[in-house]
Amino acid sequence: MNVAERSLAKDRLRLWLRLLKATRLVEGALRERMRAERGMTLPRFDVMAALYRAGEGLRMSDLSGVLMVSNGNVTGIVDRLEAEGLVERVAVEGDRRAVRVRLTARGREAFEDMAEEHEVWVDGLLAGLTPRETEEAARLLEKLAGGVIAGRGA
Repeated sequence: MNVAERSLAKDRLRLWLRLLKATRLVEGALRERMRAERGMTLPRFDVMAALYRAGEGLRMSDLSGVLMVSNGNVTGIVDRLEAEGLVERVAVEGDRRAVRVRLTARGREAFEDMAEEHEVWVDGLLAGLTPRETEEAARLLEKLAGGVIAGRGA
């Protein structure tokens, strides 16, 4: 690696650390507000969001894949959400071992209410960026994600 390449590598490492710091700060603020104002954990909110997007629900294994967590983690969260009447487990026709999890009507209503508030919180946390900066940051992060997915630099 020549001097210019080494310098760029160091700059990219600093960028990664700043991205990580910003992500952790935003996530921490959201986690605290969700807990304090809604009595809800961020992982539970994430499960509800995935189920909301899926409409008719997801198999447990698919839910784990969408959230990129283990089946064990998802099972505990789903158990608690089910106990509160926010989700339900439904047998998958033709597969006795498979279970689909979906939001109940109450869960859908609760999620829509929380999602609206979550959007306001995120907007407030990112309000330091102008509309142009927001658009540019989103574009650059999408470009970065595309490169990672394509396996460049690994």
